[in-house]
Amino acid sequence: MINRKGKLNNKATPPLTIPEIDLIMEELNKRIEGESALTEDHVQPKVKIHERINEASIQIKNIFQVIRNEGNIQIETVEMINAEVAPVIAEAAKLPDIYYLFEKMQAKNECTYSHNIGVGIIATYLGMKLGLSKESLSVLTLAATLHDVGKTRIPESVLEKPGKLTASEYEEVKRHTIYGYELLKTIPGIPPSIALTALQHHEREDGQGYPLGLKGNDIHHHSKIVAIADVFHAMSSNRVYHQAMPFFRVIEQMKSDMFGKFNPEILLEFISRLMTTLVGKEVMLTNERIGTIIMINPYDPLKVLMKTSEGIIDLRVEKEWRIERIIG
Repeated sequence: MINRKGKLNNKATPPLTIPEIDLIMEELNKRIEGESALTEDHVQPKVKIHERINEASIQIKNIFQVIRNEGNIQIETVEMINAEVAPVIAEAAKLPDIYYLFEKMQAKNECTYSHNIGVGIIATYLGMKLGLSKESLSVLTLAATLHDVGKTRIPESVLEKPGKLTASEYEEVKRHTIYGYELLKTIPGIPPSIALTALQHHEREDGQGYPLGLKGNDIHHHSKIVAIADVFHAMSSNRVYHQAMPFFRVIEQMKSDMFGKFNPEILLEFISRLMTTLVGKEVMLTNERIGTIIMINPYDPLKVLMKTSEGIIDLRVEKEWRIERIIG
């Protein structure tokens, strides 16, 4: 368990005291009052950035089609992405209500195009929260945007196949990591991590990933970040072969992989930051009770404190209940 000072201990979690709850409620009310005071000028940037994201997705689609047709990537293409697409991704990643953005940018069956923009935004957002330098963050944005460029060498009939892939088709899709590495490594002047991220974003901490079965420190830091962004966006989006999973199902699944597939420090930072943006939002529990999230446990972000019509619910204590969905 985690005590009031945020330290781990093995004792049972005591109920919050009335003064503690009052303090939490005071902070929540301040936040809600601040949000309700937003003018149209504050809301408008959300709409504008969403439009720019759609434009960037179309631009990436066109760029990837050129790469597919020509079979290579020119340095001018990379420079164009840096000049025109990367600034949109960077701006979107700074949006305070990042959950709103994640909800709106779910890919709709464009696994190679919208997905790359989505992964770029998520990876950049996470890189910012991890405190990457401006230079490293810029490289991460480009690496994330190009992480799936190797799919331009995979037949579109395979990428868009609605049914289950054959064993040979699946092996071919897995080779997109190698194809991406081969396309990017020969471009003069770009950082090596760009090609490495294309190669390694399906590697896993326990060595069970592909294509090389790398473990831990053998995987580049940017690849670890993009791996988390890639899985989160893929699970959250509709694809030809599966429907988008509900937000909290995605978070629960990724959390269960924290000490195997993904770097635990990076993943915990991502989940904690994302969950914190949900403070003040209404959710429904698995027992169909509805309440407002008022506090996030930083060490176990899904174990939130909620205000309901019947009182305060602490999911650290009510272990049999979980968040089912976000209402608004």
